[in-house]
Amino acid sequence: MRVLIGTMVLGGALAVGGPSLMSVRSTPDIVVTPQVADDSVVAKPATRDTAVFAGGCFWGVEAVFEHVRGVTNVVSGYAGGEAKTARYDLVSSGTTGHAESVRVIYDPAQVSYGNLLRVFFSVAHDPTELNRQGPDKGTQYRSEIFYTNADQERIAQAYIKQVDDAKVFKKPIVTKVEPLTAFYAAETYHQDFAAKNPDHPYIVRWDLPKVQQLQKAFPEMYRTTSANTGQ
Repeated sequence: MRVLIGTMVLGGALAVGGPSLMSVRSTPDIVVTPQVADDSVVAKPATRDTAVFAGGCFWGVEAVFEHVRGVTNVVSGYAGGEAKTARYDLVSSGTTGHAESVRVIYDPAQVSYGNLLRVFFSVAHDPTELNRQGPDKGTQYRSEIFYTNADQERIAQAYIKQVDDAKVFKKPIVTKVEPLTAFYAAETYHQDFAAKNPDHPYIVRWDLPKVQQLQKAFPEMYRTTSANTGQ
């Protein structure tokens, strides 16, 4: 679990004097999920769409999607609970119903919802871990897709079945699929945390490798600069 010390956020499983940016751990073997069998959506005139994903600490999930071509904005926040409990100190208790989540604004003409799902399942997190990711444990770190329309629900449910049936992972996917009732942006210091704090021990240990995995697994979708910061 990450803990707050003043306004600095640290990974509870890491020493403050952790590894430097130059000693990023080598990326493990990547489980690349297959193409989505049915990625069709009802045509809409809008040039932007929204997807919301939860997959552990939002710093790393945000960092991954910020580097996906076609994504225009990513916000870290909370989904699954009520407005009055959408605060980091309360969500961290694991009792609010919220999951640390990211809201992804993207251009469907450049990247499909199905390809966002491939990134989510392949590199953003481990979808077979129940209520935990890496060193972080609790329902606030659960794997969940919050769909915003019927197309997203259908595509997500069908894709989970497709991947499970193909036995891509050694264990079944535990990702929940539920409608998005509301998304609450997290505190300012959480936004673009990885891009602004690349030397932070938690980021170096757990999150920069995910961005490396994105580049390795999906070079055609990878963008060098962050959608939010341009870094």
